[in-house]
Amino acid sequence: MKVALGQFAVSREWEGNLATCLDLMARAQAGGADLLVLPEGILARDIADPDLVLKSAQPLDGPFVSRLCAASHGTQLTTMMSVHTPTGDGRAFNVLIAVRNGEIIARYRKLHLYDAFAVQESKNVTPGTAVPPLVDVAGMKVGLMTCYDVRFPELARRLALDGAQVLVLPAAWVKGPLKEMHWAVLVTARALENTCYMVAVGECGERNIGNSMVVDPLGVAIAHAAEAPALVFAELDAGRVAHARRVLPVLENRCFAAPQLRER
Repeated sequence: MKVALGQFAVSREWEGNLATCLDLMARAQAGGADLLVLPEGILARDIADPDLVLKSAQPLDGPFVSRLCAASHGTQLTTMMSVHTPTGDGRAFNVLIAVRNGEIIARYRKLHLYDAFAVQESKNVTPGTAVPPLVDVAGMKVGLMTCYDVRFPELARRLALDGAQVLVLPAAWVKGPLKEMHWAVLVTARALENTCYMVAVGECGERNIGNSMVVDPLGVAIAHAAEAPALVFAELDAGRVAHARRVLPVLENRCFAAPQLRER
């Protein structure tokens, strides 16, 4: 599988962000990618207006996602990203969607909301209640995670036990002391401990670190972006996953059952 990581800085106007996404989709397809991963919350962002995610939320049949679906029609490029959608009661869901050939083929409402480091995502966002689905892309099974989810090893382990060979993580990783180190350690750990590829794409710009990366099933970083907008490509190999699981059979050797969601 050839994957593209589309790192950019999200602006406060959805039309401009849509234009950026369409450009990245076209460039990823031209580069032969099977999968394009974009950051978290790409409808709109403003460091001075944390409530913008709620004010700018659109339904999945709204103009933003509809235009992305239309652009994907007739292609086999799968594009994954996170957007905010209205709940109907004045709040929003943070939804990771997968778009391919004109339609949404998978969706996942973020489970773990970022109530940490003086940020309170739950002020405007309602958490999901279901384990994400797996998505078939170019013969590999892809599990879905969003940003703060990477700090919770149970979700990655559950997806690996469900059959995931690749874990995708759109993110908007906030800058701060040691935060780049946290990102690199967590992304690498989730890959290595589950013998999966991790494809982690972060928003860049004034507030967030960028640093998108691909880590292979034995913990080797095989692609990396810096702090600026970028489109980075990497090749993922199912044979590498099989090899890692032969020499490091942690999924087979585990002593614990598959993690389950607890009641909230």
